[in-house]
Amino acid sequence: MNFSLGQRWISDTESDLGLGTVVSVEGRHVTILFPATGDNRVYSMLEAPVTRVVFNPGDKIRSIDEWELIVESISEQNGILCYTGRRADDDEPAQLKETFLDHFIKFNHPQDRLFAGQIDRFDRYTLRYQTWQHQYQSEQSPLRGLIGPRASLIPHQLYIAEEVGKRFAPRVLLSDEVGLGKTIEAGMIIHQQLIAGRASRILIVVPENLQHQWLVEMLRRFNLKFSIFDEERCTEAYADSDNPFETEQLVLVSLEFLTKKKRWFEKATLADWDLLVVDEAHHLRFDKSKPSTEYIRIEELSQDIKGLILLTATPEQLGHESHFARLKLLDPDRFYDYDAFVEEESHYQEVAEAANQLLSNDDLNQSAQTTLTQLLSDTHITQLLSDVAKGQQEARNEILSLLLDRHGTGRILFRNSRSAISGFPTRILEAHPVAMPKQYSTAMSVMGNISGSQNQEQAALRALFPEQIFQEFEGSTASWTKFDPRVDWLVDKLLELKREKVLVICAHAQTALSLEQELREREAIKAAVFHEGMSIIERDRAAAFFADEDNAAQVLLCSEIGSEGRNFQFAHTLVLFDLPLNPDLLEQRIGRLDRIGQTQDIQIHVPYFENTAQEVLFRWYHEGIDAFEQTSSTGQLLYQEFSEDLLELISNHNCDEEELDPLLEQAAKQNQVLKNKMEQGRDRLLELHSSGQGRAEELVEAIAAKDDETQLAMFMIKIFDVFGVNQDDKGENSIILKPTEHMLVPSFPCLKDEGITVTFDRDTALAQEDIHFISWDHPMVQGAMELIADDNFGSSSVALLKNKKLPAGSFFVELIYIAEASAPKSLQIGRFLPPTPIRILLDKAGNNLAANVGFDGFNQQLSAVGRQTASKLANALQPQIHGLIQTAATMAEQEMLTIKAGAHQSMSAAMADEVERLTSLKKCNPNIRDEEIQFLAKQQAELDQHIEKTQLKLDAIRLIVVSH
Repeated sequence: MNFSLGQRWISDTESDLGLGTVVSVEGRHVTILFPATGDNRVYSMLEAPVTRVVFNPGDKIRSIDEWELIVESISEQNGILCYTGRRADDDEPAQLKETFLDHFIKFNHPQDRLFAGQIDRFDRYTLRYQTWQHQYQSEQSPLRGLIGPRASLIPHQLYIAEEVGKRFAPRVLLSDEVGLGKTIEAGMIIHQQLIAGRASRILIVVPENLQHQWLVEMLRRFNLKFSIFDEERCTEAYADSDNPFETEQLVLVSLEFLTKKKRWFEKATLADWDLLVVDEAHHLRFDKSKPSTEYIRIEELSQDIKGLILLTATPEQLGHESHFARLKLLDPDRFYDYDAFVEEESHYQEVAEAANQLLSNDDLNQSAQTTLTQLLSDTHITQLLSDVAKGQQEARNEILSLLLDRHGTGRILFRNSRSAISGFPTRILEAHPVAMPKQYSTAMSVMGNISGSQNQEQAALRALFPEQIFQEFEGSTASWTKFDPRVDWLVDKLLELKREKVLVICAHAQTALSLEQELREREAIKAAVFHEGMSIIERDRAAAFFADEDNAAQVLLCSEIGSEGRNFQFAHTLVLFDLPLNPDLLEQRIGRLDRIGQTQDIQIHVPYFENTAQEVLFRWYHEGIDAFEQTSSTGQLLYQEFSEDLLELISNHNCDEEELDPLLEQAAKQNQVLKNKMEQGRDRLLELHSSGQGRAEELVEAIAAKDDETQLAMFMIKIFDVFGVNQDDKGENSIILKPTEHMLVPSFPCLKDEGITVTFDRDTALAQEDIHFISWDHPMVQGAMELIADDNFGSSSVALLKNKKLPAGSFFVELIYIAEASAPKSLQIGRFLPPTPIRILLDKAGNNLAANVGFDGFNQQLSAVGRQTASKLANALQPQIHGLIQTAATMAEQEMLTIKAGAHQSMSAAMADEVERLTSLKKCNPNIRDEEIQFLAKQQAELDQHIEKTQLKLDAIRLIVVSH
């Protein structure tokens, strides 16, 4: 190396020091000052890890006086380079000596980095190219937004999520029956809308008792961090912003809060939202004379929000008029008059009967044929009916498809019923009556006389928990678990089932804690406890301790909160240590195990005290409403009808069969009447539409195939290795990731200081909810790819090709260009033209070999080279490389034109087809909104403009030199 005072050099090992100036050359040492940081470095002249900075004609360089020069020629005087050219600001001729170059200069162009000696490691260049390829595939995937959620692949859920999630500003009512996953469907839709850029600000409104469940579900299943807004949060945020609701993008708030706090409600209406989601929408009661405050609040909110999703398992729970009013929230133009809606609905039964005959393959009677002919008069229905009469199944399917397109509320209402969905387990009840201990009888007798005035429901609730009355009588330190026969039964049952996971649910946290202590002290049974007094992290740990297979808890003892939101379907045995008075809570408890995807029958064990309030409630649920072994869709209605008599029997503390038996017989009859009525009222056509008709199964197969691929795991493990993230195997399918002191970046996306456990396996993630499920949609993956693509990481490299068939010293230049169209995220331009890598591989004669020499195969033949040697090779071949870069740019431009043409064509075809389809459907289905069609037409025009403005950039360069 030849050093002269005033020359500019850059450190190969400390590129963040900026541009250095030689300030001293003495003997065998050179001193370089780096003015940008004020650091001095003294190097041995023979082994200095520095590279001379030399610019080329065409480069734009900056002086310390902040003016820029476009280089035209270069000369050298006394070892100092002098650049001649024209100033960028006034086009005047000028000269700039290298001594006066800007100290803070950075080399952002791949070729500049290559010639300045900022050469990246071999594996980083490979990783950069693979990142662009994966980004390209991810953005074009039709499964984008669907593969990421931590959820089982349930066909109807995936269909609804895809159908609604891809819409502009969806306005729908999700009303699947209990246990079919409305929250997951809503979460999937939200996830898709956010990833696609169709929405960025989302407000979720839920009953107060469900806030925590939604917060956890959105975070655990979809990696979406919502913020709960209450009085405290709003007051705190008001100090920083005039509108607290504008301080977060994703907000979760209770319906009660919006109803009672008018000041904050008004702030919420003034904020700009893209999507409003309302859970338990049946609480929005409507009456012409006096609508509920809840309805009025949501109506006012939804008027200025383009997207609206309502959730309820019981859409007509508060009456038919309230159901119509909620549909009116979704589309006031379509549902403008209640009487007109009732008239329209009166014809649904005729359509449903015709649909049932088509579905059951029965011969179509005259009434059905007349209905179909009238309804489908604008189609070739006569020919189709003739084909049906000849036994052609395709004709039946086509008529059903035409009916679905025209169905009354089909486009905005989705409802699946358990009777139409397969995959649920069988429930098997085992009752365990035991005698009431004398200690309880005495305590209840004494305390009953001094309990004071209570309403009937409070008295009934008190009678169901004798252990609490005993502790009131003896004092809070008294131990009831020593003599309670239910505890003895539970211990024996757990010992009998010692190889099986058992979920125990009771009403109160203290009951769960007392049971855990007794199990541990008496038989050393490992148990985890899960109750409302624990933090989210503590609950996660308890659930994980229960879910783990090795050296983990056999039993999980839950208070009532355990029946909310959690999925424990890996267990098959449920113990209901006590029973709730609310039938919906009972269904929620059983629903922790009774879920689609449960692999075994569920054993439900109920210990109870004979001839007491507990037996009354047990028999009510078992004999009266059949709530243990069947899903009870009628439970709440029956409880409201018979509650007065039932509560009186429970609060009397004994089981009087003469009074109880007639009540149970009457309830059972009414239960059957209600079930028959519900079955007759089933809208089979709506269910067929809601379940996806084959499209749902296609989605499941496609996502399952994606899950089985190993590309993602291999890609991310390579990223962890390159970035210095520590990895420890934890079991067969999970990895513990921890940050290290040697990471390339201060913080890796989504990686906590204490580390996290991840898995690429969906089943593992579903079984162990404390493990992060890594998919192509996960923010860690997306963040890591952005980290690579948005930086110079791996953008310049040099490699050796050992091949005796080629002359030593010959070389190739590999260039990666990116064709990219900038557009607002909401346009989803990535569906048609994502950032597209264009690979050019030139030999020294300028021939492009990329089509015949694949990247992966070629890459395996290459080997790394040391940085100093790489720098010398790049500088020695610099004049030839410059010419090849110009040749490659011309070739890449031609490829970009082909890519643009293809994007124009595919976009125009897709958008035109969708506009034509919706325009055609609107003629026969008024649920198609003009706003949707207008949006698509506008989107097509805007996409056309942005695709036309596609630009090309050189993203990475690699020099490959042949050696023997």
